[in-house]
Amino acid sequence: MTLTKTPICDFGKKADPFKLLSTDNKQIELNNIKGERGTLIMFICNHCPYVKAVIKDIVDDCRELEKIGIKSVAICSNDVKNYPEDSFDNMIKFSKNNNFHFPYLIDESQSVAKTYDAVCTPDFFGYNGKLELQYRGRIRELKDLKPIRDGESDLFTAMKQISETGNGPKDQIPSMGCNIKWFNS
Repeated sequence: MTLTKTPICDFGKKADPFKLLSTDNKQIELNNIKGERGTLIMFICNHCPYVKAVIKDIVDDCRELEKIGIKSVAICSNDVKNYPEDSFDNMIKFSKNNNFHFPYLIDESQSVAKTYDAVCTPDFFGYNGKLELQYRGRIRELKDLKPIRDGESDLFTAMKQISETGNGPKDQIPSMGCNIKWFNS
């Protein structure tokens, strides 16, 4: 496990289209999950302790964001051969055990993660209604892998602002977690 932080948000960068298999056995495209007021694309995995620490917050935030017109999707891009806990079958279990109400997609070729320049799990990409990147920060502060829950999460606050103004906060604290497990790395 290599602790990795997300880079500074590339404001305005357009979301790249994708078509990936969901844990519901459906092919999902970006246009299928685009939200009227914003779209949250998350790179996560099943085994990362950072993801496990905030998965309840992710699920809760996504449920609340949907109420304000923001759709969410999670993508697992890890090398499943060397990290079998992130296999498709385990993704199905992980999504059910954590009550996902958003699609969880497998990026077997890792091409989507590379196109998005995803670096870690969790890695959040918050887009406005025009699919322009406005947030690339954390969900909330962690201390010893425990979430600090004092008010709304950074992610929820930023996405709410995006839904209202089309713009994300200028100051963003990077997300951090395990590096994406690339093939042959």
